[in-house]
This record gives sequence, structure tokens and C-alpha cells, in this order.
Amino acid sequence: MPPVFAHGALRLYLLALLEPGPKHGYELIKALSERFGGTYSPSAGTIYPRLAKLEEEGLVATHTEGRRTNYSITPAGLVELNRRREELATVENDISASVRRLADQLRQDIRVNMQGLRADLAATAEAARSTARSAASPAGARYSKEGDRRLREAEMLVQSFRDDIRVELRRHAGARPVTPVTLETVKTVLDQARISIRNSLDD
Repeated sequence: MPPVFAHGALRLYLLALLEPGPKHGYELIKALSERFGGTYSPSAGTIYPRLAKLEEEGLVATHTEGRRTNYSITPAGLVELNRRREELATVENDISASVRRLADQLRQDIRVNMQGLRADLAATAEAARSTARSAASPAGARYSKEGDRRLREAEMLVQSFRDDIRVELRRHAGARPVTPVTLETVKTVLDQARISIRNSLDD
């Protein structure tokens, strides 16, 4: 995938994020993640070295509150930002293009995953039909227990999936808000899964 930021663009954008007021590192990471609609979230290893470079150049200053380091734009940083306003507008346009590109890739990944899920469900449905045909035969009594076992297994899989996703969503929400992209992804995947499962049951 092409880089999200062109060379030097992230440093300029960090100055823009600091213009309204001081922020600590996590707030900057969160602001970037929200700007990208949750499709991209920079790592601490990406942000902090650039902040350190900006401080070294006198464009950013730091002050510590307890265990937290806050970053603020300096007068020299504001001069630099004002000098590069047109370049900043280009960065904003590039970010919008990146959001569209990343969202398209996410939708493509969802489609691929759903194709695999539909294939798995089709195979499961065929196995269920085979079991039903066997159950209708004179020897079907012993297969009815197998059908009950598979029903219980299917219910346990659904319950396990629900529990796992709830844990993941709550863990994610504890770090940053659930974005519209994440919510749309959950809706799309669950709707497709529901349709596929119903189709397999109706076959």
C-alpha cells in the first residue's frame, strides 16, 4: 500500500494539530486516527520521533505534567506553519484521498472474507443435507444424535463469536472511540453472515 503521508507531510500536519493548543502524544495519535475515520492509526514509533525532531528544530516545545509530556507549537513553529499553508492544504487533500483508498481496501477485504465465509457455509449446508438424507434412511436413528450434536456445536460457535467480538469492541473502545467505518464494517459483515446462514438453512 502507498505511504499515507508523503515525505515531511506528517511533521507539517503535527504542527497544524498543535496550533489550537498543547496536546500530549496520545491525543495527537487519536486526532490523526479520527481524521482518517479509523482507517489509519499511526504508532507511537511514528509520532514521537517526528515530535522530537520538531522540538530539536525549535518548532515545538514540551512541558511535563506528572508523567505526561505535552507538546505545543512555538512562535517559530507558527511562522513555519503559516509559510506552508498552501502545502498544508495539499496534505489535507492527500489525507482525504488516503481515507477513500483505505476505505476501498477495507471494503475489498470484507468482500473477500465474505466470499470465504459463504463458501464455508455452503460446504456446511451440503454436509447438513447429507446428514438429513441419511437420517431419513432406516439407519437414520443413529444420525439424529449427530444432528443434535451439530446443532449444539453451531449454537456454541455463534455464542463464542458474539462473546469474542464484544470483548474486542470493548477493548477497542477503551483506547479510542468506535469510528463510523468500524460500525459500518460490523453492520456489513453481520448482515452478510445472517443472509448466508439463512440461505444455508433454507436449502
